[in-house]
Amino acid sequence: MKRSTAEIIREYGPFPGVHSVHGVSFDGQHIWFASGEKLNALDPDSGKPLRSLDITADAGTAFDGEHLFQIAGEHINKIDPQSGRVLATIPAPGAGTDSGLTWAEGTLWVGQYRARRIHQINPDTGAILRTIESNRFVTGVTWVDGDLWHGTWEEDQSELRRIDPITGKVLEAVDMPPGVGVSGLESDGGKLFFCGGGNSAKVRAVRRPVAS
Repeated sequence: MKRSTAEIIREYGPFPGVHSVHGVSFDGQHIWFASGEKLNALDPDSGKPLRSLDITADAGTAFDGEHLFQIAGEHINKIDPQSGRVLATIPAPGAGTDSGLTWAEGTLWVGQYRARRIHQINPDTGAILRTIESNRFVTGVTWVDGDLWHGTWEEDQSELRRIDPITGKVLEAVDMPPGVGVSGLESDGGKLFFCGGGNSAKVRAVRRPVAS
């Protein structure tokens, strides 16, 4: 297994009125992060919050190219990012124990923290299509360049892990500095990961390791 130390490129926050960062997503222009009672848009260049949607946002966040998806307790809401209106709701597979969320291959991928699993689900019905087992707590999840990554956070140690999407085998691990946790996780589609920082109320940009 390949192992390296995280290179943190930039920190965003903490932000006024934000006590914790949960899910993180990226729509190609803005970083979106969940902060409990709001879903917030952040300019990655200036680092300034642009606007927020008043919606329950207590875990993972995803973007399908048009809509946002947000875990809210036992449900996943499909949201119009302009108005904040909830367009549809499906059950979350963990019924309140879900963590990360991302969009790939026309489906949603949902991390379950203590269950140490990632579910691929139907975005229209919530039906579980496939389950991948992990050997660590699962926080954020993301896909980039055909690779599945997830965050872990146990005690004061966090990693970003690239895993085999069939077997769950860990192929690569990136160690975060001690005490720096990863709640949400999303790729910018290029060289960076955006990582939610939990109770630090920060979002961190981490360089994605180059495939060797």
